[in-house]
This record gives sequence, structure tokens and C-alpha cells, in this order.
Amino acid sequence: MSQIPQTRLRTPQDLEIFKKSQVYEDLINYVTRLGISVHGLELTDKSLPRPPAIEALLKLFDRINTIIDNHPVKVETSSRFGKVEFKDFYDDLKAQSKALVHELPFEFTDQQEMDISTYLSNSFGDRERIDYGSGHELNFLCFLLCLDKLHYFTPQYDSSVVLLVFATYLKTMRRLQLLYWLEPAGSHGVWGLDDYHFLPFLFGAAQLSPLKRPRPLSIHQPDYVEEFKDKYLYFQCIDFINKVKTGAQSLRWTSPMLDDISGVKTWSKIEEGMIKMYKAEVLGKLPVVQHFMFSTILPAPELPERKEDDNIDHNHDGGCGHDHAIVSTWGDCCGIKVPSAVAAAQQQNRHKIPFD
Repeated sequence: MSQIPQTRLRTPQDLEIFKKSQVYEDLINYVTRLGISVHGLELTDKSLPRPPAIEALLKLFDRINTIIDNHPVKVETSSRFGKVEFKDFYDDLKAQSKALVHELPFEFTDQQEMDISTYLSNSFGDRERIDYGSGHELNFLCFLLCLDKLHYFTPQYDSSVVLLVFATYLKTMRRLQLLYWLEPAGSHGVWGLDDYHFLPFLFGAAQLSPLKRPRPLSIHQPDYVEEFKDKYLYFQCIDFINKVKTGAQSLRWTSPMLDDISGVKTWSKIEEGMIKMYKAEVLGKLPVVQHFMFSTILPAPELPERKEDDNIDHNHDGGCGHDHAIVSTWGDCCGIKVPSAVAAAQQQNRHKIPFD
């Protein structure tokens, strides 16, 4: 009988063990490797390899978008919090996720299909809170890492994994954010890179890393953003922020961290900083990684023994199960409810400040 991936990290001691584990090292090495693979490449690059393994993942997203089509928003509301129809989408995707993985052109074992499909179904947000954040994005990274470990695709296709597969995931997530008004998964607000994502900034900086033009400060110039948004993930992120943050405000107001980062002289330094930040602010934050699921492909390190009922499966109930006394500075999953900036941007009566 297949085992469902489980969360295991509960305490600061667990976190320190995790940070010394093989899984942690594999995640950092994989992110770094993916970043290097897209140095100097554009999203529109026609030379990106599209082997059957990559094409099948793109078709998988076609299926996921069909699932979204089957669950339109029916109940209009003036609330800036999430749309309840997201729960129907989530349930449908979860029910089909193992079949979606089974259709990929690879011979997975039943256990491997369970592992991979669980990471996939948890990559699109939280059913109960109707929110999305860096922890869910981490699940998609785990989905890709599992495929990589099983040699579903080889490192020669890393650039396609980022600029075709991950870019399609990002496009799908933005559709979900706009359609269902997903809330940010945490209370970091404008003090994070983005209300929802981290990795597109890291991969986007990697794309630009060898280039002298455009400069980081160019993100403040609307003409540059318009010119480069279809080529580079970083500028695409800036364009999305500019469109969904309410009012004609500068990044200094809506996204002060991005504003600060734009003062760095080179994209290579930004890429380097993004990797350090990912270690510290995502993989190094207990309120994020307490939801990290270990599996047979991504096994847990040896952790202190605890009572069986302490091993709460966050992904199959509505609770979070962890200690709210733990302080989180960014990307937490159980902070105060934060109204969706996406929702505010779509309302007719637009406010002049991003959060109010």
C-alpha cells in the first residue's frame, strides 16, 4: 500500500536538522542548477528543447486549465477575500492528480505516483484558507525535483524546465489568483518580494545575470517593463505587480524590498542574493517548512521521536497544527488574513493605496 507524503518538521531543533539534511542540500543544488541553466536566455527563445517529457508536462497544464474552466466563479461578492469556488477546483484537481501523473511518458511505481501527485496537488494553494504562498510554490519545486531524481528528464533540459514548465505553472497560478482572488499565504504584505511568489524572481535574476542591459534600476521604467516582460521572468513579475497593486504607486510604496534590490549594480549579485534569501526566508523559516512533505523520493532526515498524534497531516485537514508562538517575519502560513491585492485591483472602486 502506498504511503502518503507526510509533514515532519515541528520544532526549531527539527529545522536545524532539516537544514543539514540531504533533501535540503538537494533543493538548494537544484534551484542553483536551474538558475545557471537559464543564464542569458529569454522566455521566447526558440531553441529551448521540447522533448516528449517537457511536452507532456505542458499538456498536463492544459488539463489543469480545463479543470479551472469547469469551476467558474458563480457567486459574486464585494469581499476582497478568496472565492469559495476555488475549493471545487482544488477537490477536482486532487481527485485527478494521480491520473495526471500516470499519463506522463514514464514508468512510475505506485508509490512514486503517490509522491509526485501529492506534491503536484499541493502546488496550487490551500483549500481551506483559499490562499497561496511560497510554501505551495515549494511543493511545485519538489514536484520537479522528484521528476529530476527519477530521471524523467535530464539536466540538459533544465532551461526548458524553467522557461517552459515553470513559466507555465506561473501563468496558471496567476490565472488562479485573478479568478479566485487567492489571499497571500501570510502576513508579510508588501515586505516580501511578492505577495505570492519567490522563485520567478530568482530565476528571473538568473536569466539576466550575464547581461549589462537592462540594468536592475530599469524595473522602475514603464517602457522597459513593457519591452522586457515577455522575455524575462523578473520583468514579468514587476509588470504583474504594477497591474494588480491598486493605484498608480511606485515600487517604493507597493514593494519596498524590490525597490531596495533595484539599487544593486548587477543582476549576478541579485541572483546570488536571491539564493541566499531563499535559504533564509523560505527553507529557513519554520512556519513555511513545517508544511514541507517528506516522501520516499524526498525522505526525511532522522528526527527526534515524538508521539504519533503529533504528526499532523496539514494537507488533509483544515488546521495548521503548529505552534503559533513561533515568530515568522516573512512568508508565514498562519498570519492574519490579508485581503487580496488582486481582488482590490479588479473592483471598480479602486483604492489609492495597496493595502488598507
